[in-house]
Amino acid sequence: MTHDYPVLKCDILIVGGGSAGAMAGIRAKTVHPDMDVIVLEKGDAKYSGCIARGMDALNIVALPGVATPELYVESNSMACDGIMDEPVNYRMAERSYDVMKRLLDWGVCFPVDEKGEYEILQVHPKGRFCVTMKEPELKTILHKRMVDLGVKVVNRTMCAKLLKKDGRITGAVAMNVRTGEPMVIQAKSAILSAGGTARFGLPPNGNLYGVYDFPGNTGDGYCLAYNAGAELSGFEYTLYYYITKDINAPLLYITLTRGAHLLNAMDQRRDKDHPSIKTMCNEDFFDHTGPMRIRMDHLSEKHIKEIEEILFTTERPACERFHAGRDNDFRTGEIELWPTEVYLCGGHGITGVRIDENGESSVKGLYAAGDTSLCARGHLSGAFVYGEISAENAGEFASTVDYEPVDKEQVEDFIEKLEARSARSKNPVSIEEFEYKVRRIISDYLSPPKNAYKLNRLLWWMDRFRTELETMVFVRDKHDLFKTLEVENIIQCATLSATASLERTESRWLPWHYRSDFPDKDDQNWLKHIVLTKGDTPGEVQIQHKEIIRRAK
Repeated sequence: MTHDYPVLKCDILIVGGGSAGAMAGIRAKTVHPDMDVIVLEKGDAKYSGCIARGMDALNIVALPGVATPELYVESNSMACDGIMDEPVNYRMAERSYDVMKRLLDWGVCFPVDEKGEYEILQVHPKGRFCVTMKEPELKTILHKRMVDLGVKVVNRTMCAKLLKKDGRITGAVAMNVRTGEPMVIQAKSAILSAGGTARFGLPPNGNLYGVYDFPGNTGDGYCLAYNAGAELSGFEYTLYYYITKDINAPLLYITLTRGAHLLNAMDQRRDKDHPSIKTMCNEDFFDHTGPMRIRMDHLSEKHIKEIEEILFTTERPACERFHAGRDNDFRTGEIELWPTEVYLCGGHGITGVRIDENGESSVKGLYAAGDTSLCARGHLSGAFVYGEISAENAGEFASTVDYEPVDKEQVEDFIEKLEARSARSKNPVSIEEFEYKVRRIISDYLSPPKNAYKLNRLLWWMDRFRTELETMVFVRDKHDLFKTLEVENIIQCATLSATASLERTESRWLPWHYRSDFPDKDDQNWLKHIVLTKGDTPGEVQIQHKEIIRRAK
């Protein structure tokens, strides 16, 4: 049976309309104004991605006279325990100030003091790079600029498969998450900016969507690249953070930089050391002195109001309702911090599609930016800079190739897969129950401390879940069908993470990759990347070791 489906064409396809995707769209139409650019977004690109709306800082800026790209590379390599390709991060730092100037031109607020100087915080081991921002409408500013430049945004649409011919990207197959309608896009190049795997481990409160980053991030970009044959790395970096207990909202740096006190469960002060979140995780994990708490009852009313304004507007309005509901009074009480679920992320961690300093992956015509890409601990700056770099180079590549005819066989296979799943309305398990169990097992076996037994058990479970997704889960409607694609990606990311974690027989980035059966760091054997590529079957992952790339001095 042959199916009908719409076919769109573009020079540059951007998968994901968050921070990196929006910046890629803006840059693509600025540098290549005559090219057709399409953004596919699972949600609504006006408010999608990890920042959703506002932001309180641009995390990495090599501000002239304050810091240099060279110092940043040295500092970030320390934060990454040496597992960082220097040229990629150097170029990000090198272009960071130009990005900040563009944001200023677009009306983004970076407050200055009475001397006209920016507030720059030290959150790295060396140097000051984090520039305070006060912009509750950052995402809407980016979205408007992108749309005004002529980027075509296709909302509520999930990219499910990249198409290839002769080793290069030729397009994609997508699905509307509400109607289930399939769609094909012929593209000369593609940029993956669909975030990391935020919906991965199960949050302590059991809420499927109460995760640290955007809950729509289910590793789509990682899996699209993996299935297209691209190299991935850093999947053993199973990150968790310290945030306000029971709500996806930050607190630590916003309060500590304004004089708050940080105490552990033994009432010992920790703010004197200006701890990183990693330091806090270590203390709680190894010394069992958590949970941590923030106290602000000694602060002036001015400072407390400043903190409330950032948390309740720039960060997210839900914070105000949450703290009111918990009877949290910043002036008299304390705010409890708690570790998040484990997740995978390029921006906060080092998980992602391996790219070079041009944003290109190991597959021709395929680029990556933001949390999908491996610009180690690049945060928002990495998303913006590599959104731009990827757009520039994807456009250059697109100008050298022609459109390829649609591979109808691959499209038909995908549609038949969806139809088969839609027919399983009499199976016994709902997709919500199934996802809950998958993610509980991920938390059970992939959260540190790790060991070979736990990791092998996780791989056993993921093989079982692949089968059960096709044989046990019922699909009530098109939205359920869409969720099966998301859970399929979560399962694949767990397989990748367990495989990489098994391979790295040492402990590094404590406590995030703590192997109780290999408790010591081993620079002699493991100061290198574990690179993953697609095997012959869904559960088979090819493993390579590759050296850290150093920058020519």
